[in-house]
Amino acid sequence: RLYRNKAQVEVLPGERFNSKKKTAASDFTVLKISIITVVLNNSKCVEDCIQSVIGQTYADVEYIVVDGGSKDGTLDIIKKYNDKIARWISEPDQGIYDAMNKGIKLSSGDIVGILNSDDFYVRNDVLSDVMKEFSEKKVDSVFADLLYVNRNNTDRIVRYYKSSHFAPCKFAYGWMPAHPTFFVKRSCYEKYGLYKTDYKIAADYELLVRFLGRFRISYSYLPKIIIKMRIGGISTAGLKSNWILNREIIRACKENGIKTNIFKVFSKYLVKISQLFERPE
Repeated sequence: RLYRNKAQVEVLPGERFNSKKKTAASDFTVLKISIITVVLNNSKCVEDCIQSVIGQTYADVEYIVVDGGSKDGTLDIIKKYNDKIARWISEPDQGIYDAMNKGIKLSSGDIVGILNSDDFYVRNDVLSDVMKEFSEKKVDSVFADLLYVNRNNTDRIVRYYKSSHFAPCKFAYGWMPAHPTFFVKRSCYEKYGLYKTDYKIAADYELLVRFLGRFRISYSYLPKIIIKMRIGGISTAGLKSNWILNREIIRACKENGIKTNIFKVFSKYLVKISQLFERPE
């Protein structure tokens, strides 16, 4: 097992949570944000992801990378940014959601965001925008918009995922905010639990249903595109994956007291089709 622990920002006693530090350039409270990247054998894309995090201008970012035991050169890339990553581990896991849970447990920030290795932030002020939203709106969570892009040409937009359409009632129709854009107070994980590792594809959906639908944590929509996501991940891998996904969506709703059925869930594809043609202004 490999383990690395580097202090990115000096934290004084009493400043771990609800820090009252302020930056000269802004008047909002500076809280610590933890960003977690999980990766397994993705040397082709992980560097873009890492660079988009360490290039953020926000004052207090704790970056954690959880590798599942890569053998393709991914670890060499992680080590290249050793002085910019607060913590990283490399060891076998029980899947992507187990890896996410490991990262959350390692985190110490007030706010937690997850950025998978195929994804990257589109600007260096994304986290500043997100944290400003938390400070101004006084909410438990923030989400925004996302672009699905071609795996080999990230300038080619495949689909525009606009989270503004979300409301808790939409869960019954298989609809959720774009999960990679979801940032939440770490205390919500402590109160309501982590990702359920017995889900193959839709543990992120279940967690959002649990947080936003069942326990009704507060949220704010940030009307900006903040992430590009390469197509070809676990949730976009073909008909078999979509069948598993939809069955798990129905299960997640039932487990959290939301009435739905297969016809409601499949109606989400009408919205997805429209997103293929919609483009940001």
